[in-house]
Amino acid sequence: MTTAATTGAGIDLGIVVSDAEASLAFYRDALGFSVAGSNPLPGGGTMHRLTCGASTLKLCAPDPAASAAAPGGELFAASGIRYFTISVTNIDELVASLAAAGTPVVWSPRDIAPTARVAIVKDPDGNHVEFLQLKP
Repeated sequence: MTTAATTGAGIDLGIVVSDAEASLAFYRDALGFSVAGSNPLPGGGTMHRLTCGASTLKLCAPDPAASAAAPGGELFAASGIRYFTISVTNIDELVASLAAAGTPVVWSPRDIAPTARVAIVKDPDGNHVEFLQLKP
């Protein structure tokens, strides 16, 4: 079996969004991801590319809009990609800022091991976004 001969340190993650401006306000403005560019989607709409460390977050706003939404619900209520993790150094301050701005907080910052803290919030489309902070 041939394995993937990867060329990058990160991954590109595509999220089909229902409201591009709300998603940009969350990922670009609230989280501070830098804009790498945008381009048309095949079939109509726009892909906004944002940089998160060595990874790229692709916010895809199709036109016409998607005909169905992801199942939503609790973190482990359905199979498939249910969350992704962003490593940070300021988890408590970040989650407090997001909560003050109205972002739904699923898990407040908590220790999960002697060397790690996590928190989970929901983005504008209800996707779970986990933050991980490693302790020294």
